Amino acid sequence: MEQQENFRDSIGTIDERGKRNFIFPKKPKGRYYNYRTFVSWILLAFFLAAPFIKIKGNQFLLFNVLERKFHIFGFPFWPQDFHLLVISLLVSVVFVILFTVVFGRIFCGWMCPQTIFMEMVFRKVEYLIEGDRNKQIKLEKQPWNAEKIRKRVTKWITFFIISFFISNVFLAYVLGSDVVLGYITDGPITHLATLIKLLVFTAVFYFVFAWFREQVCIIVCPYGRLQGVLLDNKSINVAYDFVRGEGESGRKKLRKGENREELGHGDCIDCKQCVQVCPTGIDIRNGTQLECINCTACIDACDAIMDTSGFDRGLIRYASEDNIEKKEKFKFNARLIAYSAILTILIGVLITMLFLRNDVEATVLRLPGQTFQSTTTTIKNVYTIKLINKTTETIESVDVKLISHEGTVTMVGGAVNIEKQGLKEGTLFIEINKKDLTSSKEKLKIGIYSNGKLIETTSTNFTGPIKIN
Repeated sequence: MEQQENFRDSIGTIDERGKRNFIFPKKPKGRYYNYRTFVSWILLAFFLAAPFIKIKGNQFLLFNVLERKFHIFGFPFWPQDFHLLVISLLVSVVFVILFTVVFGRIFCGWMCPQTIFMEMVFRKVEYLIEGDRNKQIKLEKQPWNAEKIRKRVTKWITFFIISFFISNVFLAYVLGSDVVLGYITDGPITHLATLIKLLVFTAVFYFVFAWFREQVCIIVCPYGRLQGVLLDNKSINVAYDFVRGEGESGRKKLRKGENREELGHGDCIDCKQCVQVCPTGIDIRNGTQLECINCTACIDACDAIMDTSGFDRGLIRYASEDNIEKKEKFKFNARLIAYSAILTILIGVLITMLFLRNDVEATVLRLPGQTFQSTTTTIKNVYTIKLINKTTETIESVDVKLISHEGTVTMVGGAVNIEKQGLKEGTLFIEINKKDLTSSKEKLKIGIYSNGKLIETTSTNFTGPIKIN
């Protein structure tokens, strides 16, 4: 058993001397690879187009941390909507947990941006320039002659151009597509500081896809560690059917005319095609492993060998440990029901909060360091007011009135307009008759009106003398 488990003591990207071991996976082909390619093109198109799509003037996706502006599916969110972001993150986390418990690391192989760019963009460029696995290994071992220099330099330049393009799109998500397009129109010299930052991002992307590569999935990404906690024998993964593949006498290379059933050998002919095609350099026959990203390349490779060998497909397939060993079908257990219930509740809370979300946010606070002013009949307090317009239209003639008490509200400068997705700050005075106050710290309900129509309510405290006659 100790010998069988020694593969877990090291990873394929590090050699025995502790140095970087580059993996040269064989170019995959097959039905799952075709499906993944189709899904990848859709996701790539979405990634490239999302920051340039506008809905009612709002960028479809924007994560401007610097200016604290966020657009999710065209809806603008402000720091005041932080609770919605928290609930959204909780929904995402629970969904990932539920998805992982059922399907393992399938997200990594089919939808993760790292995998999509690595396998469907950079790896394809590499195959185009350097050739398939055997040619890449040969190129790696040969001295630096004209052919190797030409191919490597061509690949590196292409990788840099793609990384630079990705960095521009990434910047559009952070700063906004209009800003990035303006920078491009103005020219790089005009925005030299931004160009330097862009080149830094380009260097990071280039490093990841040209050198670090699959180590992101193996070493950096926490999702692989997460699946080790969440997976059980009922989780569906890309798995090797060891019952069928090993038989009683284990795997064995195919020999013409032999009766494998009588000899007790399984259907695995030890061709190692599943190993050669794996982008993280593992042997799927060793069982569930941290490095496996469920990319299905081994399934396609194995199915092709099974076809040529005369065996049934599915020696490597989507299956659970219990399905392989005990022939049990997938069932919703108590843990899955609990996760599903939590996810349903969180989604319900999020939808409710989205419907209750106001288009205008108003905050009225007493001016720090100022005490109330008293006349013979009235008490007056001074306040600061902050109005946030979350919509894509200008809100005109905004005024403030008392709802809970009789009194007067005077805005310095009079009624104001709030530009779309804009912020307006000001000062106002609230004056109330002494006879209408019942305590030294009264709770006021205030209405925000636009063209005489109530659009938002807020509250604040109104202070006065401790004893009111």
